Amino acid sequence: MTIGSARWLGLSYFTYFFCYGIYLPFWSVWLKGIGLDAEKIGLLLGCGMVARFVGSLLIASQVKNPSQLILALRLLALMTCFFAIGFWFGGQWLWLLLVMVGFNLFFSPLVPLSDALAATWTQQIGLAYGPVRLWGSLAFVISSALTGMLVSAWSSQAILTLLSVGVLIMLSGMMLTPKTQPQGDARQGASEGGWAAWLDLLRENAVWRFMLCVTLMQGAHAAYYSFSAIWWQEAGYSASVIGYLWSLGVVAEIVIFALSNRLFRRWSARDLLLLSCVCALVRWVMLGSSTALPLLIAAQILHCGSFTVCHLAAMRFIASRQGAEVIRLQSLYSALAMGGGIAVMTMISGVLFTHLQGHLFWVMALVALPALFLRPRAA
Repeated sequence: MTIGSARWLGLSYFTYFFCYGIYLPFWSVWLKGIGLDAEKIGLLLGCGMVARFVGSLLIASQVKNPSQLILALRLLALMTCFFAIGFWFGGQWLWLLLVMVGFNLFFSPLVPLSDALAATWTQQIGLAYGPVRLWGSLAFVISSALTGMLVSAWSSQAILTLLSVGVLIMLSGMMLTPKTQPQGDARQGASEGGWAAWLDLLRENAVWRFMLCVTLMQGAHAAYYSFSAIWWQEAGYSASVIGYLWSLGVVAEIVIFALSNRLFRRWSARDLLLLSCVCALVRWVMLGSSTALPLLIAAQILHCGSFTVCHLAAMRFIASRQGAEVIRLQSLYSALAMGGGIAVMTMISGVLFTHLQGHLFWVMALVALPALFLRPRAA
């Protein structure tokens, strides 16, 4: 069956983020449901984040020819299904560690490779990226809300069931044939220029300050990603309410992405980082202070500041560079800020959550605080 290229890519984004909307908010709830304590949950989730870091940096970078992108996406989706099925075969900690590492290793490169396919089709057929990419954010909202309702009506086992169905649908969608096959020469590798070029870039004052700033800002989300659902569940909220709260954060994210050109056209990356830091500090203090529903709603709306504005600042900073530096900075940002930093903070959060419970979010505020003073001046 052949479908339009934009529809093929939109379906790919939709099914991926449908699965991610199940995994990210609720996987800790599933792990808790099979009897693991917070420290083991944090370690498992942290190892999963390390695997995401490795998969995005190493596996995605191996695909250098755009004509191989669709085949690579299909193979990665197949391996993701294989490891998702593995969750059904045991709940022992070592087995779960193996399966979680494998699942994240192959699941994570799907987005950067989908983005590479979008860039290729933008040149080939004039694909409009924004309207296609929004299907992913919409899917995240739908799946997080749906998962919450199913867990409330059934049990935490609904999380694994829905994730398994989701990855199978994702693979099925990718097996369809797009009207336009991607073409082009082998893409420039992110390692072009050797390690010396990477080190020279990181020695720049603006660059290392930028990388440290965004790594702290994104890493401070670790407690929210891994333990907010557990904490809110222990505070008496149903899984459906938790799903709605997560969805609210993503809706706020979509709104800011859609209006970013109007709102922030003349803002520098440094100014955007300042706004994001302030939103993050307010958000983490609110979450650490109370579990009252009005405060949780306000804190979730601030997701558009703590995450989205930070991401916009990063994209603006990266876009201000020239040539191969753009590729290198994008790789560093994805690996460190969106992968490694969150992985480390997830494991630390797992240890601290047992002792601090909701006060863990105060620690996240302290993690984000230095970013106020680390913002690069030349941005």
